[in-house]
Amino acid sequence: MTKILPFKAVRPAPAYAGLVASRSYEDYSEEELRAQLEFNPYSFLHIINPGYKFQHEIGGEKRFGMVRNRYLEFKEENTLIQDKSPCYYIYQIKSREATCCGIIAAASVEDYEKNLIKRHEDTIAHREELFKDYLKVVGFNTEPVLLTYPDNPVINELLEERMKSRPEYEFATYNRELHSLWLIDKPENIEKIKAEFDALEKIYIADGHHRSASSYLLAKESRENNPDHTGEETYNFFMSYLISESNLRIYEFSRLIKDLNGHSKEEFLILLDEWFRIEDRGHEIYKPSKKHHFNMYLEGKYYSLYLRKTQYKFTDSLSQLDSYILYEKILKPILGIEDLRHDKRIAYIHGRNDLIELKTRVDNGEFAVGFGMLPAGIEEIKEIADENLTMPPKSTYIEPKLRSGLTIYEF
Repeated sequence: MTKILPFKAVRPAPAYAGLVASRSYEDYSEEELRAQLEFNPYSFLHIINPGYKFQHEIGGEKRFGMVRNRYLEFKEENTLIQDKSPCYYIYQIKSREATCCGIIAAASVEDYEKNLIKRHEDTIAHREELFKDYLKVVGFNTEPVLLTYPDNPVINELLEERMKSRPEYEFATYNRELHSLWLIDKPENIEKIKAEFDALEKIYIADGHHRSASSYLLAKESRENNPDHTGEETYNFFMSYLISESNLRIYEFSRLIKDLNGHSKEEFLILLDEWFRIEDRGHEIYKPSKKHHFNMYLEGKYYSLYLRKTQYKFTDSLSQLDSYILYEKILKPILGIEDLRHDKRIAYIHGRNDLIELKTRVDNGEFAVGFGMLPAGIEEIKEIADENLTMPPKSTYIEPKLRSGLTIYEF
């Protein structure tokens, strides 16, 4: 039984929604960021980049306090307004490739603690602590954790019916996406949705492991410091975007390695031959069509690598994951890549970008070799989470990616 509740979101006044909403801070180039801050006074980027107002770089806890101040200014100016009653929020993103639709709601930290909200990635302790401290000072969160659940006909019908009416927000973005948001505020519909989520035994984190872990740490600390703790306080929940499994779009990450770890090309291919059947594809662009098949680009040629299944033993769901196989049989033992997060010799390209980028970066000498694979499936991710195992870093690139500032959860 999972606890997914409506909440009173702080949101842009309708006239400002398209101007306030921003991509994730890290998605902007320096030039794009500067243009947004210079020419759009309503952008949420002004809140998370408060030093721009004073033309000064600010870091640490001083920055956290200034984020809080800029947020309060947006509220004082009525650019951001809080809803008077708890709602669920339907958020739809239409792109040229696909349409996804889900519910923004508050998920329970207790469910996370009890592993009813299942995770499949490791987190880094210092990043958890840093974001926990950030949340504690600023008092709000604007980036929902992406959660997924099995397709549910009752929820689908409720969403479809509500979406027949005019949305609260509807705006287009430069990358040709159409963003729409509806409120579910009728008590009978709220209760129906709540009941459907109550009936779920578990849900899965698709994206946002650090955000959920930091929210748990904040709740734990707040609980310990509150003698009147009831479990209903806002810190006991974190904002989430819940979408059905069929709405998820999962891509792979390709791996680029700076050098062959002292091996010649011939030595490297011989070492690969122990675990893989290798075919030289020449200049033909090759992308795998099956699990346990990999593509490799090396010295101007494409290669296909097929795992020798008579040699390799599958022991659990993780051992069958292609990113794990690549790490265990090539990256770590042959190329000497132990730390997939921090080793400067490895870089990643997510699968939405063309294989041509991989080729270009090897051809220009920036990297020596590149590897690609098929994306993991949702069932693979769920099996790994159910076995309480964790995938290697950068195993999946999952969409949708939501805009910041459209709904804000206050603690």
